[in-house]
Parts: sequence; C-alpha cells; structure tokens
Amino acid sequence: MRGRVAQPKTRKGKLFLENRAPKVHENDKNAILVKGGKTSKTVTDILQELYKLKKPLATHLKRHNPFHPFEDASGLEYFSTKYDSSLFLFGSNSKKRPNSLTFGRTFDSNLLDMVEMQVENYVPSLEFKEGLRPVLGTKPCITMQGELFESDPTMTRVGNLMIDWFRGVKVNQVRLQGLELIISLTAQPDKILFRVYRTNLKKSATSTPRVELTEIGPSIDFKINRHKLASDSLFKTATRQPGQLRVKPRKNVTQDVFGSTLGRIHVGRQNVDALQTRKMKGLRKPREDGHEEEHEDAQEDGGEEMEE
Repeated sequence: MRGRVAQPKTRKGKLFLENRAPKVHENDKNAILVKGGKTSKTVTDILQELYKLKKPLATHLKRHNPFHPFEDASGLEYFSTKYDSSLFLFGSNSKKRPNSLTFGRTFDSNLLDMVEMQVENYVPSLEFKEGLRPVLGTKPCITMQGELFESDPTMTRVGNLMIDWFRGVKVNQVRLQGLELIISLTAQPDKILFRVYRTNLKKSATSTPRVELTEIGPSIDFKINRHKLASDSLFKTATRQPGQLRVKPRKNVTQDVFGSTLGRIHVGRQNVDALQTRKMKGLRKPREDGHEEEHEDAQEDGGEEMEE
C-alpha cells in the first residue's frame, strides 16, 4: 500500500510531488538495481553492465539488501516508491539459486510482474572489440526472436517485461545514424539469450546503406527459474490508456495494409427520371415526316434550317 504523503510546505516540495503525480503523458520509466544479501562477482559485473545500458534512467544501489522478492516484495516496493522507479533488477547468489537476476516492474507502487533468471553463461563486454561502445542514453532497437514469444503466454509476458525494461527514452523519431545499438532477445525453451550489437553503416550501390552488426557485449544466457506474473485483469488495468489519449473511431473511415485512408460516402436517394442525359440520335423513334426530323436536328445543333 502507498504510504501517506505529507502536504508540501515549499514550492520545491510542491514541484517534486507534481513530478511524481499521475500524468496523461507519463515520465520515462526509471529502474533501480539492487544487490541481495549475497552476490557473486558474476552478478555484480552483470548489474554494472546493465546499469551502463540503462543509464541515465537507472539508479544503482551499492549496499547489500537481504531481500527475498518471491516471499516478500515489500522491500523492493519501498525502494520503487522512494526512488520513483517502476522497474527493478535484483541480483543475488545462493547455493540453491546461484547467479540469479530478478527482473520486475511495479504498478501504483505495488508489484506487477517479476521473473527470476539464472545466468548460465556470461561474456563481459571487455572481451569484445573496444572502441564501439554506444553513446550514453542511446535509444536501443530491441529485436525479439523465437516463436515462443508469440505462442507461449508466459514467454509473451516475459518478453513484454524485457522490452519495458530496456526500451529507454520515448522519442517520436530516430534518425538512421542514431540507430546504432541493437539488443537481441532470443527465446528458447525455458531460456532467453541476451546479445548486444553495434550497427555499422557501409556504402552500397543504392541510396540505402548496407548494415553490418558487430557484437559488443555483454553476452548472457538466461535460464528462467521462477516467475510471478499479474493476472489478466490487473495487467489490463495497468496498461489502460487515459481517456485523453484514446482516439475516437471515425465512422466509414478505414485504413488498408499500406497505410492509405479509405472513406465511404453515403449519397441520398436520387430521382433517376429527373436526370438530364444526352439523347443519342440513333435511339430516337423514327418519324413519318422526314422534314420535321431535319428541323429538330437543326434546332438541337443551334443552327437554322435553310430554304432550298
């Protein structure tokens, strides 16, 4: 439950609370990285690596916290409220669950989704080619590979959590040269392969450059151990858009697969008998008096009949 919020006494305190208050356009999601009661060198290094990828929307807590999220998540919920962070990463190490990382997110300061993954293989970024590290705050391009992300409901929710965790700052447009960081997530049975690449734009015969990928690390193989996912009703409530952002459907307007807007126009009933149509000479009824026909033809053509 959310604790009591005192009324602000200064202008700075008022602005601070307004920044944390619910908004129509929410702020970018921050993340906290928390160490458990015991951690290994592998867990500590991975926390530091992921902190660099998430910066500046991340806070790395250096102290150890003897939390057990799957038994009691109140400690992480408290940190989430304190640091205004809806995302968290908890690292721990034990004999029963070695080298474990728990990715999670909260909604309204309460736990929403959480998944615990064990590190089976880890290659630090220092072992890859240096000089290719992305600029701080680079917007990543996240690729999801594997049918399990679509067929398995649990993997679908886990993939949604990973996208929410690594997507970074919200932007309207990204220029081609700025798309230099690729985060690849590959789904396998009870596993997720985490890879990071740097794009290199090369010249090509066309106007579109040729793209080459260079792995820059870290490279991590995760094994999914435990998960605690929100119910469908709670997840629907958490992802509900405010009324101000909902686009009202327009009647008789559709959009095809190519993005073209198609409209349907309803025309009222028309009296066909009153329509002015062009009369063709070949469809007229023949008359007995040919002189009268020539006279009518001359009047329709706008001329006068000449006397012989």
